[in-house]
Amino acid sequence: MTESLSLTVDRRGDLAVVYTEGYINNQGGERIARQADELIDQGHRSILLNLAGTKIVNSIGISILIEIIEKMIEIDGRLAFCNLTPTIEKTFHIMGLTQYAGIYPDEGAAVRGLGSAQPAS
Repeated sequence: MTESLSLTVDRRGDLAVVYTEGYINNQGGERIARQADELIDQGHRSILLNLAGTKIVNSIGISILIEIIEKMIEIDGRLAFCNLTPTIEKTFHIMGLTQYAGIYPDEGAAVRGLGSAQPAS
C-alpha cells in the first residue's frame, strides 16, 4: 500500500483532535509523530487520534504510535483513539496500546472520557 496520510487538527484548549485520512505506515506514522511533537510544544496535554479515515495501520505505524504514547507519559499527558475499525482496535489490544491509551467508539465519548473540551458544534 502506498496510500499517503493526511492530517487535520482541531485545537480545543488542552485537547487537540487529530483526524487521519489514509494509511498509517512509516511515513504516515512519522507525520503523526511530528504533529504530536508540535502539539506538545504548543502546550497540548491531551491528544485524540480520530482514525475514522484510516482503515490500515501496519507494524511500523504501531511502533511510532507507541513512541507517541511514551512521550505523552513523560509529560503526564493523555493519548486516546476513536473511530477504529474492528481490526485496528483488536490489533491495538493485542499490541498492548490500550494499557496506556484509551480507545473510544466515537469522538464524543472520547472527549467526555478525556474530560477536556466539548466537541465543536
